[in-house]
Amino acid sequence: MMLYSEKVMDHFTNPRNVGEIEDADGIGEVGNAKCGDIMKMYIKVKDNIITDVKFKTFGCGAAVATSSIATEMIKGKPIEEALKLTNKAVVDALEGLPPAKLHCSVLAEQAMKSAVADYYRRQGVDPTPIVGNIPDCEACGG
Repeated sequence: MMLYSEKVMDHFTNPRNVGEIEDADGIGEVGNAKCGDIMKMYIKVKDNIITDVKFKTFGCGAAVATSSIATEMIKGKPIEEALKLTNKAVVDALEGLPPAKLHCSVLAEQAMKSAVADYYRRQGVDPTPIVGNIPDCEACGG
C-alpha cells in the first residue's frame, strides 16, 4: 500500500481551484489517456500576473493533489515566477510523493508551462525562448 502525506490527502479530498475558466487567456493540456493522467490548466493573466488559475484533472489522487497545489503556488504570481515552479517544488509542498507517483508532479509543472505557452502564442509571442520546450509525459513514454 502506498502512503500519502496528509497534505496530499487534503489536496486530493479538497482540491483547490477546480473547474475551468470560460474566457481563459491560456490553456494547457498534458498527459494522455495511455497513462491515465490528463491535466488541463486554465490561466487568466492581467499585467503579467496570473490572476486566476483553474484545473481539470483526469487521473489518480496524486495527479489531482499535484494539480491542486500547483495552482495554489502560481495564483497571484507574476508569470516569470510561476515559470520557476518545478516538479520538485510541487513534491516538497505536498511533503513528498511515492516514487511511482512522481510523474504526476512533472505533469503539473508541464500543464502550467503549457498554459503559459498558450497565453504567449495568443499574444503573438513565440513561447519557446520564455517557457522552453515542454517534453511529453515520460511515464507514458509518449
